[in-house]
Amino acid sequence: MNPLKRWGGIGVVAVGGWLGTDLLLHLGHGIGHGLLDLGLTGAGLLWLQGRLGRGRSGLTPTSVQGWLARCDRLLEQFKLLDDDAGPEHLAAQLQRREQLQHLRGSLANPSVQLAVAGTILPPASCHSQLIEALRSPQGLSLRWGEPLPRGSADWLWPLGLADSDLVLYCLHLPLSAADLRWLEARPNGQPAWVLAQLPQPGEVPAALLDELHQQLPQIAHQNLLAWNGEADDLGSVLEPLGASLRQQGAELQRSGRLRRVQDLHQQWLLQLEQRRRQHWRQLQQKTQWVVAAGVLAAPGAGLDLLVLTVANGLMLQQMARLWDCPWTLEQLRAAASELAQAALGLGVIEWSNQALATLLRLHGAGWLVGGAVQALSAAYLTRVVGHAMADMLALSAGLSEPNLAAIKAQAPALVQQAAEAEKLDWPAFVEQARCWLRQQSGGTSGLITAAQA
Repeated sequence: MNPLKRWGGIGVVAVGGWLGTDLLLHLGHGIGHGLLDLGLTGAGLLWLQGRLGRGRSGLTPTSVQGWLARCDRLLEQFKLLDDDAGPEHLAAQLQRREQLQHLRGSLANPSVQLAVAGTILPPASCHSQLIEALRSPQGLSLRWGEPLPRGSADWLWPLGLADSDLVLYCLHLPLSAADLRWLEARPNGQPAWVLAQLPQPGEVPAALLDELHQQLPQIAHQNLLAWNGEADDLGSVLEPLGASLRQQGAELQRSGRLRRVQDLHQQWLLQLEQRRRQHWRQLQQKTQWVVAAGVLAAPGAGLDLLVLTVANGLMLQQMARLWDCPWTLEQLRAAASELAQAALGLGVIEWSNQALATLLRLHGAGWLVGGAVQALSAAYLTRVVGHAMADMLALSAGLSEPNLAAIKAQAPALVQQAAEAEKLDWPAFVEQARCWLRQQSGGTSGLITAAQA
């Protein structure tokens, strides 16, 4: 039997749905400003992005202008969330606009942008040989800054190097740990060539290059260039890189521009997700106790009331506005129902029932309230399903309608991740539950008397 249908009849569901919606309408007056920063990590968001069919035709921009338009859209969404925010968020808005303006300016540069990086750079006298060897039809903008430090707290590349179309990394053999760490930390997708200077002038030992290739498997073998340190020989050593620029300069420039805009979009998307989660957390905490009160007032309706509230209530509509989701209420309800069924199938209620029973035995007044375990379990399930729904909405940005088949397939993974995250916050939920029980015991004596009778 479907677990969503075994908790009450149609009449109870209707009453429960009316009660839950009425409570939400009375208590849900908008989304407050969040105090808890709980955003997804980049890795978590990327893990989820591959799960819900984002490769759909027309969904992902393929041009720089398409990604710039997405960045403009993110700026609008930041403004909606932070319209009445404090100075800190307003300053962040201004900084993002300046970032985008700077990026648009750099994209107007018609030259291929090459960064020369390393903890030890060639002498300045080599500039002219390097520029002469690397001429290309698109032109060349050489970014030659200060040497990278041999130690760093975060190993983040300086902006001028990180947003170049490609990098020529200079090192002295043997390979140092700092050079290896900087090469591993370079921006994802940025092409790299390595100019390895020999420890002493002379012929290039093949074994030495093979050893370097084994140490740097992420660098293509043809992109490893050995240099004896003689300035007169630098031009011939760089000839493979020069030939590559002449043949592929336009493509390097196009892919470099696209990568820079995508990186900025990804950075902003993670920041926006953090802001959304701050707003959503307050909405989640408010809604879970509205659900608990509704279940307590309509014992027996339990999970039917919960699912109806989650699927049809103000919580979903406000979440859709938070994530700029154009789906209809029916579509949102269908997506939430898939997640709720997965949560029931994974035993979220059974686990919470056991833990909550122990809690209520330590709270005598709460134990007198009829259906308290069921009410708190409904609150906790709202918490888990709401978390999974937030993850799903974050991944579905850009879809005009939900892919229910994909959501159904991925619902167990989404709910499992949400349940694990909420288990980590179980002590906070228990403390909130105790406060709620005290309110019920002190403010609903009629309910307690009825339960005793």
